[in-house]
Amino acid sequence: MKSRIATVFLFILMWLGGCMQENPQTPEAVTLADYQRAEQLLGQNTNDLVRNNLLAQYWQGDRQLIYERSNGSGSDYVIADLLSGNKTALFDPILLARALSAFTDEEPDPSELNLDAIEVNESLDELSFEFEDNRYLVDLGSMEIEQRPLPDEAETLSPDGRRAAYIDSHNLWVRNTETGQRSQLTFDGEENYGYATNNAGWRRDDAPVLLWSPDSSKIATFRHDARSVGEMYLTTTEVGHAELDAWKYPLPGDEHIFQIERVIIHLEPTPRLVALNMPPDPHRSTVTDHVATGSGRLIDVQWSEDSDLLAFVSASRDRKSATLRLADPESGAVRDVYAETVDTYYESGVGSSNWRVLPGRGEFIWYSERDNWGHLYLYDLETGALKSQITAGDWLVHSVEYVDKEAGQIYFIGSNREPGDPYFEYLYRINLDGTELTLLTPETAHHEIEWSENHAFFTDEYSTPIQPALAAIRERDGSERIFLEQTDIEQLQAAGWIPPEVFTVKARDGETDLHGLLFRPTNFDAGQSYPVLNYLYPGPQSGSVGARSFRSAHRDLQALAELGFIVVEVDALGTPGRSKSFHDAYYGDMGDNGLPDQIATIRQLAERIPAMDLERVGIFGHSGGGFASTAGILRYPEFYKVAVSSAGNHDNRNYADDWGEKWHGLLETSESAEFGTQTNYDNQANQLLAGNLQGKLLLAHGLLDDNVHPSNTLLVVQALIEAEKDFDLLLLPEKRHGFYGDRYFMERRWDYFVRHLKQLEPPAGFSFAENID
Repeated sequence: MKSRIATVFLFILMWLGGCMQENPQTPEAVTLADYQRAEQLLGQNTNDLVRNNLLAQYWQGDRQLIYERSNGSGSDYVIADLLSGNKTALFDPILLARALSAFTDEEPDPSELNLDAIEVNESLDELSFEFEDNRYLVDLGSMEIEQRPLPDEAETLSPDGRRAAYIDSHNLWVRNTETGQRSQLTFDGEENYGYATNNAGWRRDDAPVLLWSPDSSKIATFRHDARSVGEMYLTTTEVGHAELDAWKYPLPGDEHIFQIERVIIHLEPTPRLVALNMPPDPHRSTVTDHVATGSGRLIDVQWSEDSDLLAFVSASRDRKSATLRLADPESGAVRDVYAETVDTYYESGVGSSNWRVLPGRGEFIWYSERDNWGHLYLYDLETGALKSQITAGDWLVHSVEYVDKEAGQIYFIGSNREPGDPYFEYLYRINLDGTELTLLTPETAHHEIEWSENHAFFTDEYSTPIQPALAAIRERDGSERIFLEQTDIEQLQAAGWIPPEVFTVKARDGETDLHGLLFRPTNFDAGQSYPVLNYLYPGPQSGSVGARSFRSAHRDLQALAELGFIVVEVDALGTPGRSKSFHDAYYGDMGDNGLPDQIATIRQLAERIPAMDLERVGIFGHSGGGFASTAGILRYPEFYKVAVSSAGNHDNRNYADDWGEKWHGLLETSESAEFGTQTNYDNQANQLLAGNLQGKLLLAHGLLDDNVHPSNTLLVVQALIEAEKDFDLLLLPEKRHGFYGDRYFMERRWDYFVRHLKQLEPPAGFSFAENID
C-alpha cells in the first residue's frame, strides 16, 4: 500500500515538474534589493550618470552660445564662439563659487551652481546671471562681484527693459526699472473685473497677461470679467480654523464663463487706454486652455514690427470657430479679416499658434487641418482671399519658427513626413509660394531646435528614445557650424541601465499604426511570467510617451519594471501629433480615453513576448491618466485587474470649462420619459460606472488641488460607497496637483501593484533616499 501511495505521489511530482517546465514561472518574492535597484533607476539618480548633455542654452545675439553641460558630478558652463569655432570654459567654477560665498550662508558647490539667464558683454570679460533669487555681475578678470535685485516675478519687462508691468489692486501699473518710479495705467479695475488678470480657473498667477509692442510704447491686454462666474473652494487641514481658498472657476455648461474685453494701453506721452470696438471674447485661445503662456505672454496676439497694428484671433466658446482680426491701436477700430469654422475644434498648431500677419507684404499665413493634416496657407490680408497652399501632404506642421519676409521663406518644425517614427520632429524651410520644401535636419531622430537672436543660427540637439543626443550649431541653411557635444551614457550603462524598447502595433481598427515604449526588468528572464502595467495619459491635448528624445528615465516606468513587471506606454487614437482624424477619434466621447487601443496594444505585444501575463494587467496614470485608469478598470474589468488613479478629472463637468467644452462639446441636457434627465457628458463620468468595479482600485488626490478639484475623486468615492464596493483611498492633505513623483505616493503605488498584481507582500524597511522629490 505504501509503495502504491509513493508511486502516485512520485507521479504527481513528475506532473507538476512538467507543468513548471512548460509554463513560465513567477518570482516568489519582491525583495528589498529589488526596491533599492528600482530607486536607482529613477531620474534623480540616472540623470547624474549622463555626461555632455545640454541642460540649458543662452544665445548671445548671433555671436556666441553659452550652454550648461552635464559632467557626471554636476554641470559646467561652456561658451562656443561662432567666429573662431572654439569652445572654452565660460569661467572657473571654483573661483565663482568662492566669490558668491560673500552673499550666501555657505559657499556654493562649484559643480552645482545652477545659474540662469546668463549674459556676457562683447569683450567677454563681464558676466551677469541669476542665482538664488538675485542677479549678479562678475568681472571675469578680477572675479569682483556685485549683487543686484531681480525684478519681481509678478512683473513683465518691456522689450527695452526700461519698464516692468504689474497688477496692483486689479489695475495695471508700470515701474521704471532705472528710476523706480511707478505709474498707474488703469483706474477702474475692481475685484473679479480687473486688468490683465491671470486666471483660467485651473491655473492662477499673480503676473499680468499682456503683450508689449516691439517699441515698448504700448501694451495689448484685456479686462477680465469674472463677476458672474461660479467659484470653487478648498480648505487647509490644521488644528483650529481652516483657511478657505475661494476663486472663480467656470465649468462646462455654466451660463457665465470668463470674458475678456480687449484693450490697448499707450504709455507715451502719457498713459491712455483704448478699448477695442468689439464685444467681449470668451476666455479662449487656439492652442491651449488659457489665453496666456506660462510666462504670462498673451496668446493669439501679434504686433506689427512698427508697433502700429495689432492682429489677434478670437476663438468661440466651443472652440469650433476662429476669426483673425486687425485693430487700430489709436482708434480701437477692429476689422475682421478671415474666419474658419470646423466640426470639432479648431487648433492653430501643435502647441503653438502658427498664424502670422505680414503687413509689409499685404498677406497672412493661416494654419488649417482642412485636408486632415495641419498645413500652412497664404491669404491676402486685405480681402481674405486664398492665394496659395504653402505646405501639403500626409504630414503636418507643428510650429512656425521664423518667417524671413525679405526672402519669402518660412522655417518650421514638422513631423510624419520622413521615414521612421512619425513623432520625430524635423526643421524645414519652404518658400511662401509653396516651392522648394527643404529638410534642414536630415538625421533620422527627434530634433530640438533653439534659434539665435536674429535666426542666423540654431542649435540642433537630436536623439531617439534609445540613442543619446548629439548637439551642434547649424547655420540657417542647415549646414553644421560647430559640433557641440555627444552625450556620454557609459556611466549610465555601467550602473545597469537599459533603454526602453520601441514598438509599433495596430490600433483598434487593425489598420492604424500606434507607437510606444516597453520596459522590461534589467534581469528579465524569458522563462518567467510577468504581470503587465499600462501607464497612460490619454490626451487629448498630449499623449503618454511625450517627446521622442533620449531620457535616462521615463517617470518611474523602468523602476516599476525592476519590481517584476513589464510596463507599456503607447500614444493611442485621440492624441495629437498625427492627422486630424487620428486626433478626433473620440471627440464627444472622452470616456473612451483611447482604452480600446491600450488593450489592443498589450494583446499584440503579448503575442510577441510570451512572458507577459494577460491575466494580471494593471493600469495607472495621473490627472487625465487618473481619469483614464479608473475608466479602464470600470469599463474593462475583465482585462484590468488593478488600477492606481491619482488626481483624476473623473467627471469633466467638474473640471475647467475650456478643457471639457473643447474636447467633448458644449454641455447639452435632454429629457425623456424612459430615461429622465440626461446629458451628453454622461458617457464620460466615471462615477456612473462604479457598480462595475471588480478588481482593486486605489484612488488618490491632493486636498489642495486647485487644478483638478478633489470633488472629482470624491464623486467616484461616493458612488463606490453607494455600490458597496471595496476600494482604497489615499488623501494627501497638503498636496496640490503635481504629486505623481511624491516619495510617499510613489511607494504606495509600487506597493499596491506588488501586493495586488503579484500577490506578494512588499519588503519591510524600504525608504526612499532624501533626494526623492
